[in-house]
Amino acid sequence: MSIFPTKILLATDGSEDSRLAAETAVDLSKKLDSELHVVYVEPMPEKHTTSSLMRFRVDLPVEVVERVEQDAKTKLQEQVQKIEQPGGKVVQPYPRVGLPEAEIVALAEELGVGLIVMGSRGLGGIRRALMGSVSDSVVRHAHCPVMLVRGEAAEFPTKILLATDGSEEARLAAATAADVARRTGSELHVVHVGEVRAIYHPERHGYLARYEELREEAQRLLEGQVERVKAAGAEGAWAHLEMGPPEEEIVVLGQEIGAGLIVMGSRGLGRIRRALMGSVSDSVVRHAHCPVMVVRPEEGRSVEREADFLT
Repeated sequence: MSIFPTKILLATDGSEDSRLAAETAVDLSKKLDSELHVVYVEPMPEKHTTSSLMRFRVDLPVEVVERVEQDAKTKLQEQVQKIEQPGGKVVQPYPRVGLPEAEIVALAEELGVGLIVMGSRGLGGIRRALMGSVSDSVVRHAHCPVMLVRGEAAEFPTKILLATDGSEEARLAAATAADVARRTGSELHVVHVGEVRAIYHPERHGYLARYEELREEAQRLLEGQVERVKAAGAEGAWAHLEMGPPEEEIVVLGQEIGAGLIVMGSRGLGRIRRALMGSVSDSVVRHAHCPVMVVRPEEGRSVEREADFLT
């Protein structure tokens, strides 16, 4: 079942990536006949940061809270004007104060949006490893697909690269990618990456022991995914089979074909494993040259507790 047309929530913070995200969201809202809503979240000083505005009113002087709220309204108005000047249409702006990722996720669920679009702001390696970014947290907690934009805006029609691994999340990503491709007149490419694992063999060393077997398995899975995509309405889907580390092969192929958007599922990992090694989708978002849309089933999101946003 298609999620489009839908409500699109653009989360902006005034950065360069947010400007590119705004261009992408405006173009998508027009092509998909979807409503565009915009949110700007003004963060409070770190020691007061929480997702509850009522706590601000208890902890801080009234004049401080009012000043921060006014800053949020002013900055949001500036962003809305930049969107509407070239012809974009904003249905409703939402100034918020608090923890950005918590406020974005809560508003998205409150409005029942079908897609969140936002910039992917880079943090230094150590800082990112310790605390993550707003975009990471939104992807982890949102009830709907999230499109992260960095490097360049997506202009439709474009080439869409769907990365699939046969999982339930990949199936939902495939349906979404096929729908976007059909509605925007975009060219759809489907890639499956067969992971090459080191296997002991008395005569053949390392991955060579099962390379051909793994490749055949990967080819069968790819063919099945392409058929599903075609059944979803994407008539001409290009198939690509790659072997190696998925996060690397997806990014490289995206560059080779000149993809304007990568769509993929977000495979859930446990907290400890995720903290240590991240996920394929995390890595693709961080290294891709184009926007990435991450799709996950609603029931697969993290539990919505304030502490979750701080881990």
